[in-house]
Amino acid sequence: MAVEVIMPALGMVQDMGVVISWLKSEGDKVEQGEPLMEVETDKATVEIEAPATGTVAKILAKEDEAVPVGHVVALIAEPGEDIVDAPIAPDVSDESGLTEGSEPSVQEALNVSPVAKRLAEKHGIDISKIPAHGNRITKEDVTLFIESQQKENRTVSKRIPVSPKARRLMKELGISIEEIQGTGVNGAVLAADVLAVAEREKTAQVGEGRVEPEITETPEAASVARELPMSTIWQVMAEHTAKSWTSIPHFYLMRELDVSRFVEWRDSVLDRAKVKVTFSDLLVKVVALALRRLPRVNVVWENGRLLQNDEVNVGLAVTTEEGLVVPVVRNADQMSVGQIAAVRLELVERARKRRLRPEDIGNGSLTISNLGMYGIDSFSALINAPEPAILAVGKIKDSVVAVNGEVAIRPIMTVTLSCDHRVIDGVLGALFLKIIAEMIEDPLSILD
Repeated sequence: MAVEVIMPALGMVQDMGVVISWLKSEGDKVEQGEPLMEVETDKATVEIEAPATGTVAKILAKEDEAVPVGHVVALIAEPGEDIVDAPIAPDVSDESGLTEGSEPSVQEALNVSPVAKRLAEKHGIDISKIPAHGNRITKEDVTLFIESQQKENRTVSKRIPVSPKARRLMKELGISIEEIQGTGVNGAVLAADVLAVAEREKTAQVGEGRVEPEITETPEAASVARELPMSTIWQVMAEHTAKSWTSIPHFYLMRELDVSRFVEWRDSVLDRAKVKVTFSDLLVKVVALALRRLPRVNVVWENGRLLQNDEVNVGLAVTTEEGLVVPVVRNADQMSVGQIAAVRLELVERARKRRLRPEDIGNGSLTISNLGMYGIDSFSALINAPEPAILAVGKIKDSVVAVNGEVAIRPIMTVTLSCDHRVIDGVLGALFLKIIAEMIEDPLSILD
């Protein structure tokens, strides 16, 4: 029996994935666990592995095509298996009103592919009314029929798939589905489609309601704004941070720490480690242990509920050419500093080469954003939802401080904890930051 390859959900707020490239073609043999395709999500570009060993019998999603989470994108058949007889998994329902169903009743005389049957049933189409462009009705025939119907009558809104994000935008902006031409799979309406309509309407309103004054400029003063190319990762990052800032009640706790012993700890580890250990690696260890000691912080807010995480997974903000991504060091509380450094090196390398795997992202407990290496003294970071907090780390600098009533020069580092007030109140956040501060200022306390 053929195995369905499903568009995975790699983030709690993800509703679509974009097929960037297929690493195998139809007819190619593939081993279970072998990279099959590259998918761009709201987190990063990741390689999706084959769920079974066999032959790539059918690819159902084109490159650069946005596919709803849960939809079948390919079929892997066993050796000698006829893909015509392979069952097709039902698509996952969403707010568009599409629901799961059984195989439609089709006249026995019709030669119809299983994919075509499923697609016709999903759109409520009588398969007998679809003209075939060969000796059988295929998915392409159904798709062409659907497109022709949509062009003739755009009022059949309940049959047009709409992503949850697009539906929310339509409600907020007061845009009806009849105004939108979906660009997703099977005409699905995406968030970008809604925003495009909103921008066109805004431009039209400006043109109708106001005459712009004519501005005369010399050739030297004239300038033309040009649109910069923007990756999906950057676009989603922009949407994600905007949503974080507008929907999460942030508050901030800041501490200046004497990192004399922290620096000594790093120097000591460097002498023994097989890989280069950075201050970020030590911070991952410290934050992981703090989360283990105070598990009440290792909680996420989801639909009005507080959900406890069982794992301690610490994210590290990494900048790439495509935008900011947050790979996760999983079970960091159970690792040595050397192991954390090795994992961090591998994650950063994969992130910058756009080779992150599904297990490398998501389900983070808390993120660390370290800009100290860029000379930043201190800053406040936006929470990486749905995590409850993020730790922003500034540079280490020599400062004049009072030590036992005397003036001294000590290496000082400023850390700022951004907290989601729905999950963490002021006292809990202060207690958590106190635990972090104690371990940084006195690393031997980690052994307590």
